[in-house]
Amino acid sequence: MKQRNVAILIFNDVEILDFCGPFEVFSITGKRDDLDPFDVYTVAEKTPISARNNLSVNPKYTFETCPQPDILVVPGGGGRRADGKLFGTRKEMHNETLLEWINQLYPNTEHILSVCTGALILAKAGLIENIVATTHHHAFDELRAVAPNTEIREDQRVVDNGKIIFSGGISAGIDASFYLVAKLLGKEIALKTATYMEYDWQVTQNG
Repeated sequence: MKQRNVAILIFNDVEILDFCGPFEVFSITGKRDDLDPFDVYTVAEKTPISARNNLSVNPKYTFETCPQPDILVVPGGGGRRADGKLFGTRKEMHNETLLEWINQLYPNTEHILSVCTGALILAKAGLIENIVATTHHHAFDELRAVAPNTEIREDQRVVDNGKIIFSGGISAGIDASFYLVAKLLGKEIALKTATYMEYDWQVTQNG
């Protein structure tokens, strides 16, 4: 079985479940059957980062040292503070270093998995024109403003474009991770992992 690199992007004020949910799914998939289909690691522009609610995280790699991923997970989290300052994805979507890094990786990635408002970062990177997407329900209009040629499917928890897979807010990233595991390795392995996690994954045919 081919082992795939799974790079999970993190940044200041990233939503914790957005990146930890997919990390858990990919990192334990196959382990109970002595399989090791995914090499999962975190990556950030700088280290350490402070996730939501001041959780300090030390990413394994920086942009300069990160191995080329087969799967790139782009999580969400963020907004605008009372003083008007942007944070999380609303700040990172204007980070030219990050956008350039994603675009450099994109041609050689097998899949990109967007969680929550990670879709805003991909939109600013110019990767979601004329495709279908979803995001956190509070950010539908914001995503439309950034990507007016993108069809937003508000009623779908996971949206699959082939290479880029989008998920709704926060916990939906877990569903999207199982969806991608099933797509790559088969539904049986995905269901077995969900059962071990005691997660009620609702299997769908098209996301």
